[in-house]
Amino acid sequence: MYRNSVSLPSISTYLFALAPLTAAALWGGLYGVSKWGFDAIPPLTLAFLRVLVGAAALLPIVRLRYPRREFTRRDCLGFLTLGAVVAASLATQFLGTAFTTASQGSLITVLTPIFTILLGVALLGEELSPRLVAGIVTATAGTVIVLSGQYHLTELAGVATTGILMLLLASATWALYTVLGKPLIERYSALETATYSCVAAVPMLAVLVPVEFTRTGTSLRAIEFTPQVILAVLYLGVLGTAAAWYCWYKGLEFVDASVISAFFFIQPIVGAVFGATLLGESLGSRFVLGGVVMAVGVYFVSTESNP
Repeated sequence: MYRNSVSLPSISTYLFALAPLTAAALWGGLYGVSKWGFDAIPPLTLAFLRVLVGAAALLPIVRLRYPRREFTRRDCLGFLTLGAVVAASLATQFLGTAFTTASQGSLITVLTPIFTILLGVALLGEELSPRLVAGIVTATAGTVIVLSGQYHLTELAGVATTGILMLLLASATWALYTVLGKPLIERYSALETATYSCVAAVPMLAVLVPVEFTRTGTSLRAIEFTPQVILAVLYLGVLGTAAAWYCWYKGLEFVDASVISAFFFIQPIVGAVFGATLLGESLGSRFVLGGVVMAVGVYFVSTESNP
């Protein structure tokens, strides 16, 4: 009897990690898929199609799950704010991705949890325990070790300054999206918060599409929607947006934004595995070493005591 009373809380401690782990795994292939999509679709247009497909996938589900839900004016404004923040994050992410290399994109990704922790402390009043700080530092070190084995870290100081600045802004705004979503998730649900922020982002990104077409001299008719391009858009919208955003916010139903941020480190790890599996890229000994170090850091964070 005593053993059961101890084991059940221990199991529940780890269950929250499944959702953000799933989100990170789905995001692991985003960089490659985005680069693939850019061959046919301009970045901002692809970002618009991504949220459009994501909203179309989420909205019917949330309407069936919560058919009679009503929101206050304050909360509607909150969803609109989240939509504006995530629209800015996607726009800068896709523009930055188009202007940089894989190594630069992966290295900038490491900064997202740091931004999340700082904003969680500043905006939500979250406390950082020594264990949490140690876990974040360890996970950061592990991820850098992995990336240093794949890429040349000196490439971060390359010529793609605009792209790097865009990716920095994308990291900061995604951290803000994570932190600002916490109060709405607590009042409603992860599903509703992910859905309505995604829906709000659709018209915000839509207005950028004709601007992009004018500047690039392209048009919607000029885009060739081959099966490969359609598959890329579906991956970005259904898996990379609808499923991943819900899973990411689902983790926030159980723990602080500072804790959930550690799982973002897994994204470049999964991306490296995708590269090895689909593109035949070599992982090397640094991948194994860095992966172990990163896993230790995530373990420290995921076993941090939370209500």
